[in-house]
Amino acid sequence: MKLIIAVIKPFKLDEVREALTALGIDGLTATEVKGYGRQKGHTEIYRGAEYAVSFLPKVKIEIVLKSELAEQAVEAIRQAAGTGQIGDGKIFVLDVQSAMRIRTGETDGDAL
Repeated sequence: MKLIIAVIKPFKLDEVREALTALGIDGLTATEVKGYGRQKGHTEIYRGAEYAVSFLPKVKIEIVLKSELAEQAVEAIRQAAGTGQIGDGKIFVLDVQSAMRIRTGETDGDAL
């Protein structure tokens, strides 16, 4: 099993969810987060004063899925979340040792 963590622009969440649903991926967790990468934030003007925004709003998506689907899911996220502009985000893929569904006690692939 794999854990995919993707940090994307907030307005791309629905497109990413639709792309993953099309692959048969049933669930994901999305969290509103703030951060920065190479872009180091940006400046904005508010009431005539310019100020720096160091942390930009992002959405972090977490998905645990069977290893066979990982490459397809990563590509689907990349295509759906990409704008071609700086700050599109990152995708991380990690190994998952085990999983358990709390309600039934099912483990690993059956728990997904």
